[in-house]
Amino acid sequence: MDRLQAMQVFTRVVDTNSFSKAAATLRMTRSSVTTIIQNLEAYLKVRLLNRTTRRISLTPDGAAYYERCTRILADVDDSESAFSAATRVPRGKLKVDMPGTLGRLVVVPSLADFHARYPDVDLMLGVGDRNVDLVRDGVDCAIRMGALQDSTLVARRIGASEFVTAASPDYLARHGMPDTLDALERHVAVNYYSSRNGRVLDLDFVVDGRPVDVRLRSRLTANDGDAYLQCGLRGLGLIQIPYFVAQPHLRSGELVEVFPQWRPAPFAISAVYPQNRHLSPQVRAFVDWIAEIVAQCPLLHPDLAARAGQPAGVGTRRAMRIGHASPRATTGAGLVAASA
Repeated sequence: MDRLQAMQVFTRVVDTNSFSKAAATLRMTRSSVTTIIQNLEAYLKVRLLNRTTRRISLTPDGAAYYERCTRILADVDDSESAFSAATRVPRGKLKVDMPGTLGRLVVVPSLADFHARYPDVDLMLGVGDRNVDLVRDGVDCAIRMGALQDSTLVARRIGASEFVTAASPDYLARHGMPDTLDALERHVAVNYYSSRNGRVLDLDFVVDGRPVDVRLRSRLTANDGDAYLQCGLRGLGLIQIPYFVAQPHLRSGELVEVFPQWRPAPFAISAVYPQNRHLSPQVRAFVDWIAEIVAQCPLLHPDLAARAGQPAGVGTRRAMRIGHASPRATTGAGLVAASA
């Protein structure tokens, strides 16, 4: 039995959900496809597919084997493409993972452009809170924010995300708008703690080019980015979040920027991928493309937003009218830094 061919046939049957369609796309007879699957199951000594007259479904063993087959076949394709000039055009499947909010607000709105440039790339986009293991989960490329910790991955910095300190108008009506860092003694923060190590993280500011950490009183700590944002919106304390998350709430007046002159240090945005993916034309094309998106997106840069006619501190002026003069940790939602 040609095991590589058997893997190709098996994955095609799963992808098309049909023996007949798999046979047609592989230019084989249906009986040949059936025989190969039967021989594969006999060789592995497990049932891979449940078959009825109307449908095909994966068994638990079949689902696990399918994931491994897709990885192996992708590696074979990558190896061949690395040495074949005829296949330099990006094509085939590409599995990408990124923080949820970054994906929804920055990347997804621009995907039509990616598909226009690379119509032969089938993108599988993972957008969510789960911290994936790229090798174990078969992910070709991931977008991460903040410091990277896994030295086994190849990394390329593709840009940075600005952070802002913000609070709700209701909070500022009760506590006042601070005008110095010392004035923060009268304020409270919603703290964020790392799911990775349990560390509670201080607020930080860049003053005269130097980072300054400030520990505030807090009665509330969260480790989920969306919950952290909601706490700020409901007036429970000061928060520090990426500008691309804060921007719509600043424009609506639901949040007010505090200390726009002393913003937190920007966070690097990096593309990371396993070492055996670095020659893939699909990965290279995606990383080059998303680097352009990050560089040009006003949501990531308050100064770009201001030049585009979307003032970064809309909410600040609202606060004035009503008379009120440390690295962040991992989350898939993208409200704080996500390490590889």
